[in-house]
Amino acid sequence: MPLSPEQLKRAWLDFKVYKNPEARVELINHYSYLVKITAGRLVTSLPGGLDREDLIGSGVIGLIKSVDQFDPTRDVKFETYAIALIRGAILEMLRDEDWVPRSIREKLKALDRTMMALETQFGRPANDNEVAEAMGISTGEVSELMVRMGRTNVYSLDDIIGSGDGDDHIHFVELIVDENSNTGGEVEGREIRRVLAAGVDKLPERERLVVALYYFEGLTFKEIGKVLGVSESRVYQLHTQAMTRLRTFMKQEGGVHAR
Repeated sequence: MPLSPEQLKRAWLDFKVYKNPEARVELINHYSYLVKITAGRLVTSLPGGLDREDLIGSGVIGLIKSVDQFDPTRDVKFETYAIALIRGAILEMLRDEDWVPRSIREKLKALDRTMMALETQFGRPANDNEVAEAMGISTGEVSELMVRMGRTNVYSLDDIIGSGDGDDHIHFVELIVDENSNTGGEVEGREIRRVLAAGVDKLPERERLVVALYYFEGLTFKEIGKVLGVSESRVYQLHTQAMTRLRTFMKQEGGVHAR
């Protein structure tokens, strides 16, 4: 049964001030609904070999981390903070599962290299016809690969701002929920946030809207398609194009670790 506002306030006090382990369990149970909601919104169709329980299990890890690390004295809503870390934990699990066939991964790597090379050559993102000609495939195949890239590269903004592996890795979700986060160092965090914001501002209108709706509003690609009046596949393509532009922009900015 959910805690009342007064009970919730008391639980935070008992856990954070008095280190009561029972209060910690109460908080985790109270906010457990956030895991199911986040998992449901994040992945509408599961990769082969995974089921909903896999997502829930990873999400619970993110929830526990958020309860342990949350500071009630700061002006950040817990639900916002928790959803960000739950989302990050689920996406990390999907990434680690490596569920994309090797043959498809090789094609996606080739597409990525080609798009980056052409953007460097042209000074702008290449269109489908230019990419198809460079790769020696049809525009239809390019379109299908871009959709696949969008579906498999769900952690793409973290890839773009990643500063390394392990505990020092900066997660986009942590940057947006707490501007004062000390993740990766306050100075570096502020600089990454500034450069990322500048890069998003330079995106074409539709790509900028996709980034805003997906990363800041938490909409799925299918929901974004309904907002824009386009197919889900087209949203994947717009997302992929946006990530390519952002990566190029951030690599051009000195001192920012773009992968």
